Formats: sequence, structure tokens, C-alpha cells
Amino acid sequence: MEGQEHLLFIDFEFTMPEGKSNPKGFYPEIIEVGIVSVRNNQIEAEQFSSYVKPKRFPFLSERCKNFLQISQAKIDEGISFSDLLTTLKIYDQASSTTVITWGNMDMKVLRQNCQMNNEKFPFTGRFRDLSMEYKKFFGDRNQTGLRKAVEEYGKKATGKHHRALDDALTTYNLFKLVEEDKRYLQKPAPPTIGDRVDLAKAFNKYAT
Repeated sequence: MEGQEHLLFIDFEFTMPEGKSNPKGFYPEIIEVGIVSVRNNQIEAEQFSSYVKPKRFPFLSERCKNFLQISQAKIDEGISFSDLLTTLKIYDQASSTTVITWGNMDMKVLRQNCQMNNEKFPFTGRFRDLSMEYKKFFGDRNQTGLRKAVEEYGKKATGKHHRALDDALTTYNLFKLVEEDKRYLQKPAPPTIGDRVDLAKAFNKYAT
């Protein structure tokens, strides 16, 4: 709807090679997506979660399957990369859309995947890297992992680590915590002349 702030919290999981050296032509491909859509601080009813079939290297490495706890069968049942872009474009149709991720890899890999598939990048709005905001806000030297950042607040992360929708929800929950701290630490506005006059009257009343 026009005039509403629309935030998209997105997390992707990617393919990875078997060893340290990449096979010829290898690049990380998106194999899972999680999206949490928020309007005016309210999560919309429909969240999006899906596996995505990679095109360049359709068979997952054992390392990837073990690390993400994911099976080849689930990936084979996923949507195509083209269908993923169609979904992302639908989310982007809202006015004033801001995409928020933990780290910059999600958007980097999405851009690369679009380039390798000769597809147009689906987003037209703003982007925010919450991990960099967190780092600057707390003055950390290094970027903090998503789950560790939540634990530093004394909270529990949502669901399982490296599940796209769970990590997107965790990013949203951490976003709320950081924004609340930012508001708390904002300097109060200086009093107006009218405020000062009223305060002077109060002081005079209690002084007599």
C-alpha cells in the first residue's frame, strides 16, 4: 500500500564445492530462500520459504549437504531460479521497499546468479546490511555472526542455523532489538523557549 514502509528480511543458502579448490566454472548458486515481509512494524501473514534448484552444478557436494543438513531430493523438488526471481519481483513491487540482510553475501550472490543466467536483478529499492550496522553501533572490530549477535542480547535465535527462513526471522528479531537501542540512545531534543519558561515558573513556585 502507498505510503507504508516495506521491509524485506531475506536470507539465502548457497552451494559450496567439495574441497578448498573450486571446480572449473564453479560459483555459489542459491539453493534456499527465506523471506519475511514487514509493513509498518508488522510481519505480513505470508512468509516465503523454498528450496531452489541450481543450474550450473545441479548436484550438491557432500560438504554442502552435511553443512546445511540438506538432501539432494529436497533440492530437486525446489523451484527454478527463474521462479525465484519472479517471486522476488512481486515483493519488490511495493512502494519504498528496503531489503535487509545479515552480511552482504546474499545480494552479492544474487547479483552474480542473475549475471550468470542473463537475468535482470529483481530489486529496485534500498539495501541495508544489518551486520555492518551492528558492528558500527557497538564499535566492534570484526563482524559478528547472526546467532552470536542474538545471544549477545540474551535472546535465542529462531529455529535452526542455516535454514533460510529461520535466519531471516532471526535477522528481523535482531533488527527490532538494535532499532530499539538506537532510539533509547538518541539524544533528547533541546528544550524550547516555551519549555524553559514553564520550567522557570515551576522552580519559582517551589522556591517560595
